[in-house]
Amino acid sequence: MGVAFCILFASLFDAKAQDSTQVVKLPDGVKIEMVWVEGGSFTMGSNTGVSHRHKYDANRPEHKVTVNSFFIGRTEVTQAQWKAVMGENPSHFNTGDSLPVEQVSWSDAQRFVTILSQMTGHRFRLPTEAEWEYAARGGRKSAKNPYAGCNRERLNEYAWYCVDSERQTHKVASLLPNELGLYDMSGNVAEWCHDWMAPYVASEQSDPRGPQDGDSRTLRGGHYNSTSAACTVYDRSWYEPAAANEYFGLRLVMETEKTMEEGE
Repeated sequence: MGVAFCILFASLFDAKAQDSTQVVKLPDGVKIEMVWVEGGSFTMGSNTGVSHRHKYDANRPEHKVTVNSFFIGRTEVTQAQWKAVMGENPSHFNTGDSLPVEQVSWSDAQRFVTILSQMTGHRFRLPTEAEWEYAARGGRKSAKNPYAGCNRERLNEYAWYCVDSERQTHKVASLLPNELGLYDMSGNVAEWCHDWMAPYVASEQSDPRGPQDGDSRTLRGGHYNSTSAACTVYDRSWYEPAAANEYFGLRLVMETEKTMEEGE
């Protein structure tokens, strides 16, 4: 990129700290705010919901999962954040820096997290499906809602989807957050996850990261043109890693020495 970057950081917080955010500063005044999610156990998937993609019922069976603690982005990656790292903007809806970046493939997302990690000295990556769903459900603060922070009756207060989006993306964090203070985990853009797509198994799992290979990578959270069913915390989508369109974006996870020790 030909520019000498001066990267400034807020100090890392201990996993037990009460202040649960970290701000990473990028060039041109751009910031990435990460929220600490305390690990725990939850019931992943749904035995009642029906997947909006009918290759098979991808949301079943419900199964117990335990995840380690991690930092996750308060918002979807914005166009300003993408440009600060990559120097360009692939988005179809490119009328504002605070809009989520889109037209991003899984492979594009991998390049982004690799460069961002090199720039900052922190290890950024995509969330696993388990991490994503745990965070969307509110982690240890979960209120057992089918959507990120709400029930069906209040979805338009929390999510940009087919009913209220006017068929376009919107500025991140312009609606209400879930219990952890995370925005747009239902709607706006669908978010790539780390995992290869595969059917669930019923057995209890600890920090699952999906199979070692496959044909498609997973996305979560629905998008601005999704039905309400596709915006639930348990619904799953999957596409080839090279697929990119105006529905696909991403959210970051950042590891610390503490989280990497827990994952060993």
